[in-house]
Amino acid sequence: MPSPSTPLRRARPPRPLLIAIVGALVLALGGGVAAIALLQQPAASAGGEPSGPVSSGILHEDTRMGAVLLNTARLAEMRAFYEDAVGLTVLAESEGEVSLGRPGEELIRLVNDPDSPADTPTGAGLYHSAILYPDAASLAGALTGVAQQAPSSYQGSADHAVSLAFYIGDPDGNGVELYMDRPRADWEWVDGRVTMGSAALDPNQFIADNLDPALSAAEPTMGHVHLRVGELGAARAFYVDVLGFDVTSETDGALFMSAGGYHHHLAANTWNSAGAGVRGASLGLREFTVILADGAELDAAAARLAGAGVPYQREDGALSAQDPWGNTVRLATTAG
Repeated sequence: MPSPSTPLRRARPPRPLLIAIVGALVLALGGGVAAIALLQQPAASAGGEPSGPVSSGILHEDTRMGAVLLNTARLAEMRAFYEDAVGLTVLAESEGEVSLGRPGEELIRLVNDPDSPADTPTGAGLYHSAILYPDAASLAGALTGVAQQAPSSYQGSADHAVSLAFYIGDPDGNGVELYMDRPRADWEWVDGRVTMGSAALDPNQFIADNLDPALSAAEPTMGHVHLRVGELGAARAFYVDVLGFDVTSETDGALFMSAGGYHHHLAANTWNSAGAGVRGASLGLREFTVILADGAELDAAAARLAGAGVPYQREDGALSAQDPWGNTVRLATTAG
């Protein structure tokens, strides 16, 4: 697919716009832009049977995503991007770290790490963090901030059938998705898999239709995290068989997983990282958090990790383990 070539246009009163139309889905990847194939699953008319989500019941339906921690050598620039362009609130700040999110919940933590090497786009790591907005007005407000503060960060947009998504890249090249869900009642499930696509989505029209400053203050959450991995079978073994997520969709080179019938809390792909080995210390992903329903869920996760021979570290209310590529996942019972 072609990559977008026209950057965001800066806002001009009284019509605050905005973003050039992009017909293809593209994601930020290691400082560049990589086009990806459609994620279209076969519809019921193509031979599948309409269904609902299929759940193993291992993880509670209240399981959700928490903060993503990023190593960076440009702490001030990254702080400005997530605060001024994306619109997150600075929750805490020290000489070497900045915590951003919404009041009471951290979504992004930036950790100063000037000595580590740059992230490798063909290695394992973060594909994107996906920030979920509760309604169209709040998402349009966030996009307006991007247009005004970081227009060159814009990468693309897509209607995924289950969600409406817009893609940007932060100053370090980490992918960021800003999105809203369509109502769950409108999601189509076929043979236990959710139907997702990548139809054209005009960002200019989305903002024109939905921007309302009086209604754009709703708070976002971390909707999902998308990883680069080396092999999907090993990703399934760790995230599904051990941690307990359910597979919700599969396509060439990608696996989508969730708890509680969500379209996906986690995704893993090998589009540019097939065969990648264990990560060394680098900029980019430091760890990401999965928030479990309660302490019993955490105890059960610890037992599954131990049973699978996966080392982990436990602290009050949380444990940390590494997937087969050294991506650190933190399981916690509170957002922190």
